[in-house]
Amino acid sequence: MKLTNLDRTKHWYGFLLSLTTAILWGVLPVFLTLSLEKMDAITITLYRFFVAGVFVFFVLWKHQSLPRLAALAGRKGTLLFVASLFLVVNYVSNVKGLEYLNPETAQIVMQIAPFMLMLGGVVFFKERLTRLEICGALLLFSGLMLFFNDRLADLFLSVSQFSVGVFVILLAATTWAAYALMQKTLLRSLTAKQLTLSIYIIGFCVLLPFSRVSLLMDMQMIHVLALLFCCANTIVAYGAFTEALNIWPASKVSAVLAMSPIFTFLSMTVAVKWLPGHFTASNLDYWAYIGAAVVIAGSALTALGRPKQR
Repeated sequence: MKLTNLDRTKHWYGFLLSLTTAILWGVLPVFLTLSLEKMDAITITLYRFFVAGVFVFFVLWKHQSLPRLAALAGRKGTLLFVASLFLVVNYVSNVKGLEYLNPETAQIVMQIAPFMLMLGGVVFFKERLTRLEICGALLLFSGLMLFFNDRLADLFLSVSQFSVGVFVILLAATTWAAYALMQKTLLRSLTAKQLTLSIYIIGFCVLLPFSRVSLLMDMQMIHVLALLFCCANTIVAYGAFTEALNIWPASKVSAVLAMSPIFTFLSMTVAVKWLPGHFTASNLDYWAYIGAAVVIAGSALTALGRPKQR
């Protein structure tokens, strides 16, 4: 079938939106690491939820489409609360993992999230694996073994800062997949923005008692700017991601998002050069870089192999 000019425009627009999201999610761990020098993971997440929640609230208020409480009653309300808790744990553990791991390693481990989502689809929705998904999963785990080639003993045979960090990021990947599986049911009653706002409000209320809001007053300007970028990143990246899904196949969007670790590696190279007092080189060997490339390829294949009905 011959593509029209409109189809080509949508294709490239969808690609650019997906690439924008990949870049923003790729550089995010670098700014989170900088914010962690003066603020804990829970408080950082609280501020991200607050700023993004206020923004989404005014967008929905302007269009008179705020979520109705009646739509959240009973079982749906319970499901929303549980899904919110999963996403809260995902956000916090994603940041917490950076206290133990460098941004590159955290991003590579996080690429296991598509596999967890795929596995959840098989277990809970009786979906069948495609050949691309199986190949992608094999590449993903082969790449992880290569990436951790010199740290496998630390990972499996001891309890260290490194192994704890990997476990925390695996928790982030697992809770994200759990949220994604529950999201399908919730989107029957709420729009994507309404669901997001509800989660931000619930997440803010859950995190507030455990946060230290006053830490913001003790931050230097570089840390405040890093935190502001993290908050803006939450809004812009999600907006680009949502718009990309509206005009481009989800499998293609996910395949482009698998490139996020590339931008993490690039941004860390820049950060080490420009801010040597805040960042140090990760000193990864050649096998680790090859493993990272294989993980990215496996994650992209897993995404491309998803059946259309997902």
